Amino acid sequence: MPDFELVTASDVMLMQGLAQRVTRIRPELVNTDATFGELAWVWGHERAAQGESWVRRMWRVGDELVAWAWCFLPHQVTRSDGSVSDVTDAYLAYQVHPEHAELVDEVIDWFDSAAADTNRSVMPRAADEYGLARWAAHGYVTNPGSEGDKGFWTQLNERELIDLRQPMLPAGFRFRTAEQVDAHDVVQAHIDAWHPSRYTDQAYEDVRATATYRPDLHVLVEGPSGIMVASTIMWLDEANQTAEFEPVGTHRDYRRQGLSSSMLWHGMHLAHDAGATHMTVACLGAPGHPGAKGLYYGVGFREFTRDAPLIKHAAPTAE
Repeated sequence: MPDFELVTASDVMLMQGLAQRVTRIRPELVNTDATFGELAWVWGHERAAQGESWVRRMWRVGDELVAWAWCFLPHQVTRSDGSVSDVTDAYLAYQVHPEHAELVDEVIDWFDSAAADTNRSVMPRAADEYGLARWAAHGYVTNPGSEGDKGFWTQLNERELIDLRQPMLPAGFRFRTAEQVDAHDVVQAHIDAWHPSRYTDQAYEDVRATATYRPDLHVLVEGPSGIMVASTIMWLDEANQTAEFEPVGTHRDYRRQGLSSSMLWHGMHLAHDAGATHMTVACLGAPGHPGAKGLYYGVGFREFTRDAPLIKHAAPTAE
């Protein structure tokens, strides 16, 4: 009988633990949506709106988690501008420990069972040759949406926390942390950067409730008028001395003023002071999406690995 339990906060902590163990030995095989920081961010900011459409399965050897699958079933999305849209496909986030790679077949079978009557998409790492071969054997093909200059695929960028420049904000701007800012202003900063956004006060409460969130590593830039015009959260993986920016955003009316790069330099200094020696951040990688990549390359990041979006279409319905 397939396991279709809902995802819990305890599950996410176990998933983060697996991310840490895989990062230690094969970091290029940690999937885009299975990183230490991404797991916490997705759980926190989407749980209230989508949690009832999240089902999962866990695989253990003894007491140790060695693989997991998190299925995002079709659901409805409401944004800050009042627009509503239906997500009609199913999506899978997953991770398999490299020493138990054979479990990917069970992950695929479970996903096909959980989302049997819908189109199914997944984004394994391009470096996972064994996994890609198994997905292909189960009928998954390259997602057409990932092809071409405007294709949607994600690359993970990295840099060592050495040779860090001092941040230089324009006159009238200053750095703040979430400890110093009203919660509603933190939420509004995200909405202004990602308009129209799904972020809400409740979503921020859930982000703050995640076990690995640190308000001192949640950085904002305050503008001359007192509003927060840029923000980012850093997720510190102490076991691997690495930190991850997720998300990073700047108010659309305050871009191209050097605020984002200054915020990243400042954030890297804070992460280094907190014990990190290595930093990562993800962005769209296709040539037609140069903005974020240019920002991150400008502060010393370089591509480390990328994902390989796949899709399997639902079987046609009999007339």
